[in-house]
Amino acid sequence: MTKNKEHSEGTDSLVYQCRLPLSKSTIEHLAGLLIRHLKAIGSRWRSLPPRRIALIVLAVLRHDQRLADMAGGNDIAESTVRRWRDEMVLLLAGQAPRLDRALKKIVKRGGELVLIDGTLVPTQRRTGKDNKANYSGKHHRHGLHFLALTDERGKLVWISAARPGRTHDATATRHDKIVEHLKAAGLGALGDLGFIGVDKPKDPDDQVIVTGYKATRYRKPTAGQKTANRILAAGRAPVEHGFAHLKNWRVLTKLRTDPAKATGLLRALLVLTNLEVNR
Repeated sequence: MTKNKEHSEGTDSLVYQCRLPLSKSTIEHLAGLLIRHLKAIGSRWRSLPPRRIALIVLAVLRHDQRLADMAGGNDIAESTVRRWRDEMVLLLAGQAPRLDRALKKIVKRGGELVLIDGTLVPTQRRTGKDNKANYSGKHHRHGLHFLALTDERGKLVWISAARPGRTHDATATRHDKIVEHLKAAGLGALGDLGFIGVDKPKDPDDQVIVTGYKATRYRKPTAGQKTANRILAAGRAPVEHGFAHLKNWRVLTKLRTDPAKATGLLRALLVLTNLEVNR
């Protein structure tokens, strides 16, 4: 259970309890991670026990509880909650797998392909020319673009660094050298129409990123191509489940954190998502 504080018009305040729909194993993982970190840096004291700190941080991430509310409900300073959140996010992000290691692990399990897709995480609209790059014409909103890979079952295995919202999936794929990593690991990938043109081998048999067939004004897909598109869509369905699990963390509803910290936050949430999904 965690607490949140709701200020009334007077000097008194009301405190209520809120259910946190997460497993005890996830809380214990965070608490253990913090205990080991405190031991490593030689810190012997915190104003609250590690397990309580883990609960507060998870409430902020899962329910998007405001830092000031969590601070008031637990009789600590808002800056303390912010520091704990950033500290735990940094520790969790350090456990996120690197791309090459994630692919090797899939191969070791006997996997033959991954699912690839991009997503937009909404952010607050900010003024100034620098924020124009974060506007996505596809989604008609400001946000940050992330590229992610899942296994055949939809389990998230890797997530890219944050990029401006206007970034195209194909551009991000080329920048991260996904094709080269897949070839090195001996894996294939299923992608949507946004990945057309990323992988153009001389021999069609060497293509590692398989996409569907795109209709144009002058060329309609044949019956066989439509069937292939349906089969591909069915095979890619689990990747949407992976993103759905990730976006259960309501802090992603609209990011208010510094965009420079968004990469660490998404990678930390990837670790937490897999802890919950694989429990």
